[in-house]
Amino acid sequence: MHTAATVDQCLRQAQSLDLARVDAQMLLLHSLQRPLHDRAWLLVHDSDTLSPAQEAAWQDALQRRLQGEPVAYITGRKDFFGLTLAVDARVLDPRPDTEILVEWALELLPSGQTARALDLGTGSGAVALALQHQRPAAQVTAVDASAGALAVAGANAQRLNLPVHCVLSHWMDDVPGPFDLIVSNPPYVAEGDPHLAALTHEPLSALTSGADGLDDIRQIIAQAPSRLAPGGWLLLEHGWDQAAPVQALLRSAGFEEVQSRRDLDGIERCTGAHLPHGI
Repeated sequence: MHTAATVDQCLRQAQSLDLARVDAQMLLLHSLQRPLHDRAWLLVHDSDTLSPAQEAAWQDALQRRLQGEPVAYITGRKDFFGLTLAVDARVLDPRPDTEILVEWALELLPSGQTARALDLGTGSGAVALALQHQRPAAQVTAVDASAGALAVAGANAQRLNLPVHCVLSHWMDDVPGPFDLIVSNPPYVAEGDPHLAALTHEPLSALTSGADGLDDIRQIIAQAPSRLAPGGWLLLEHGWDQAAPVQALLRSAGFEEVQSRRDLDGIERCTGAHLPHGI
């Protein structure tokens, strides 16, 4: 006869399989249909036993994670900049480092003013929704070339009651502007990069961008001057070793005050600049 597993036994099982503790806790809370942030509950209820349905859900979630599927896809949720987003395999799993891009953008969006902001390659809508939530007076537009991704972003906007305008477009082809701020976390991984092997569950089109990973960034920088208002800023997230070439591309396109910001690990992760004033 099968003996029901306890909360503690489930977490020990995950530990024996070298699963990160925070991942195991979130997956177990998901299997128990509890809030994902309620990790303290697991400590108090470590001797509670799982029902057969809960244990089946736990084993399924555990196997999916061990096969490399992101926790966010398994739970269908991801917290980003104070918002809980619905996510699935149509969009990238939002990374904490992207919050650096949001923080920089918020510095450039005056509180209470109707600034116009554009988020390119919005995916789940993480950046656009964070900006709209923090700057309710701003006019935020979210763009993606994937109808599936845009459906995820639109559903998140509706559920969170945030008036982000979603547009299906390849970069800025169908968004004339002008905008005071353009932000993007575009594909920037070089085709053939060995790290792609660990990202097989995420949409490849949202990850890779040519031989050096900069094809989409080149296109965005080329389009941006015609879509930005005078003095408007362009902020781009990029790879760990791409700050210097992105800075060079911005300077060549006539941008000023070119600079980069570091992520949580001290790596230059975002680069931005603005158009000259009065052009």
